[in-house]
Amino acid sequence: MAVILSCQSLFKSYSARPLFKNISFSLEENEKLGLIGPNGSGKSTLLKIMAGLVQPDEGNITTRKFLKVAYLAQENIYPENADLLEVVSDGLKDEGLNEAEIKARCSIALSKVGFENFEMKAGSLSGGWRKRLALAEALAKGPDLLLLDEPTNHLDLAGVLWLEKLLLSSPFAYAVISHDRGFLQNVAGRIIELNKTYAEGFLSVNGSYSDFLVARKEYLTAQAHEEQALSSQVRREIAWLSRGARARQTKSRERIREAGKLIESLEEVRFRNSQTGSIDVDFTGSNRQTKELLVCKKISKSLGGKTLFKDLDLILTPKAKLGVLGKNGSGKTTLLKLLSGSLEADSGTLKKADNLKVVFFDQNRQQLDRNISLKEALCPSGDSVVYRDRSMHVASWSRRFLFRPDQLNMPVSYLSGGEQARILIARLMLMPADILILDEPTNDLDIPSLEVLEESLEDFPGAVILVSHDRFMLDSVSNQLLSLDGQGNVEFFADYSQWEDAQNKPTAKQEPKIEKAPETKTTKTVERKSLSTAEKKELQNMESKIETAENHVLEIQRRLEDPTIASNHVKLNECMKEVEEAQKQVNKLYARWEDLESRQNQS
Repeated sequence: MAVILSCQSLFKSYSARPLFKNISFSLEENEKLGLIGPNGSGKSTLLKIMAGLVQPDEGNITTRKFLKVAYLAQENIYPENADLLEVVSDGLKDEGLNEAEIKARCSIALSKVGFENFEMKAGSLSGGWRKRLALAEALAKGPDLLLLDEPTNHLDLAGVLWLEKLLLSSPFAYAVISHDRGFLQNVAGRIIELNKTYAEGFLSVNGSYSDFLVARKEYLTAQAHEEQALSSQVRREIAWLSRGARARQTKSRERIREAGKLIESLEEVRFRNSQTGSIDVDFTGSNRQTKELLVCKKISKSLGGKTLFKDLDLILTPKAKLGVLGKNGSGKTTLLKLLSGSLEADSGTLKKADNLKVVFFDQNRQQLDRNISLKEALCPSGDSVVYRDRSMHVASWSRRFLFRPDQLNMPVSYLSGGEQARILIARLMLMPADILILDEPTNDLDIPSLEVLEESLEDFPGAVILVSHDRFMLDSVSNQLLSLDGQGNVEFFADYSQWEDAQNKPTAKQEPKIEKAPETKTTKTVERKSLSTAEKKELQNMESKIETAENHVLEIQRRLEDPTIASNHVKLNECMKEVEEAQKQVNKLYARWEDLESRQNQS
């Protein structure tokens, strides 16, 4: 395939610290690239260079003529009172389109990401829907290359699955930064990792994320063998150079120079092998021998008139690893607070073992005082911490979590999200626990840190309750999954694949149920009646109707790519309106299907 973007010998530094150097690679048409690396390796900067938003210190970017590039940032700020059409239209000002074409493009893009009411205000959107709005803004530009920086941030698992489907069906190339390994496994056909552990500063592997893991292991094993071989050579040369004065007089100057080069090569390989870039996590268990740590019987909880879960029975024992799944607003965090004792159940009983020690990781990091220094956050009193009955100076303790000595006096508010997450993990490690409750601990952590965190949770001798959108971590750590549907129902699963199979059953098709857009209109409450014979027949044929309607949308979208239509603004406008109407029909069919299904389930 033709190359659409080429990076040649890129070098970038901030202050005196180089992010990366001599980075060279190309992107081809329709390529699906995953970009990974430890925090601070320069991923976001590289993506901005590819987007033309930042200039490299050295090297250059070459793009195909007339290449359209769209960039999706980690965070997007919109005017609170701007409606959705205004936000998306603002990104098309320089496209040379007339008003009708702009509106049609915006409408299609907003419909594609799940919005129905385009007049709602940007300020009313949740974090997940702001992310969808940003994606609509990028899609409206009709990019040949889409650059996405952490697009799964703020999306719940249903939203991530929806994004996967959208990207895989896209007609453009994309490069995506993500620490979500399940997401990378499903959407990337090539992985590039920026990391100083590699001789070239990066490793590029064609294939899935799983293929990358195999290739990385082979690379690091070979590099470790290289270090051993060089070390043996250097020992022999040093022994030779250390012989008596008479022998040294006859030594070859060339051999002495070669010995110096060997020593330099060994130091370089040792340095690369030492760049793991991961935190050292090891939680402390209390060594309690109690068989039952926590027992819940028929517990229920409602908030704001909405039942989050009801009649939940749960027993936690040492070594139990419970993963909790559910879309945003389904009650996951509320359940964790209830289990930790900071919230009361509406009904049911919750019995804890005597002197139960519960440690809680809060996804909003409210336990952190952002006005104190990093040193105070890691070590509240004195200059040392006590970890497993051993005193450790705060400088050594901070290095365990990848903090530099010059950061110790820096306010917590100046630190990144990943660094703040590391502070919380460091503090939790100092607290012996029977139960670890972790609410989205993976947010902002890089992949090496996630892998170490997984290992620590697997080895933890107490119970673990984990809420995470990271499917790799859920599958790796959990020996049982609890699913909340947001309607009060709870269901247990043995593993993630079993939960996924349940979602893919025809009676539980997820597409129409993925996180509905916020409602802004007042709806009338109507009495739901059981299905008539005609309606039952309609329900049986609904899947095929939806499939036909969706194929019709795809067919019209393919017509938009026809040069004879794209060059004729009248035909283009007509075609865009046709797509919009076809998409509305799909949305109506989904709404009808959901109504029929829910009435059938209630009858």
